[in-house]
Amino acid sequence: MKIIQTTLLLVSMAVPMLCQAESTPAPVLRQGDSWTYIDTVETAPNGWRQTHDEIVVTRATSDHVYFETKQAGATQAAVEMIAGADWSRSRNVNGTETVVNQPLSFPLTAGKTWQLKYTEAHPNVKHDSESMNTQFKVVGPESVEVPAGKFQAIKIEAEGEWTAVTSPVHAATTGAVSTQNGTTVVAQTRNVAPVTATGRVYKAFWYVPEVGRWVKSVEEYYSSNGMRTQRISTELESFKAAAQ
Repeated sequence: MKIIQTTLLLVSMAVPMLCQAESTPAPVLRQGDSWTYIDTVETAPNGWRQTHDEIVVTRATSDHVYFETKQAGATQAAVEMIAGADWSRSRNVNGTETVVNQPLSFPLTAGKTWQLKYTEAHPNVKHDSESMNTQFKVVGPESVEVPAGKFQAIKIEAEGEWTAVTSPVHAATTGAVSTQNGTTVVAQTRNVAPVTATGRVYKAFWYVPEVGRWVKSVEEYYSSNGMRTQRISTELESFKAAAQ
């Protein structure tokens, strides 16, 4: 009986240790770490654009990553940007700084999920509001090959939906009626009620701990009728760690 109890105790102790071993912490980034990606943007029906972009860390704190980005080989000054320590992206939404994209949530553990949900009022002249609701999940290890080489990565997938409500429109039409007594201009106005449109979103990221970032990503956006309207993809070309 004591042998069985001891065995069960060892097993119970091993389970949390195994989970901890499979948990991937946030990377330690340093000034000078750099990545070069092939970025491709495909827009329906036949739009296509590809660039080679470089990202260089200028400063890293416990909460944020400060970095510069520019096209590889370009002579113009780099754009200075800031992201969360997990490479999340934030911007002003309705007067509040809001996370609008979070491909990573450390520590990464297979099966872990997180959600991004927000609604923005009057994002542009055509829309009265736009909403995004995306659910992320750590799928687990997956081998991936990109121009920089072949890696054993951690795959993260996200699916969600977007909703847009159009702004009310006041449409006016004019016409001319001619008679023997002259010409009369006739004006007619009508109100166009707001219309709600919805669509789907799919994202995937292949994160490699020793690289400190994803080596491949895919973001796809679909319209109300299920047609893909845009696809944004990145593939790592090269990575250079700063000298310690």
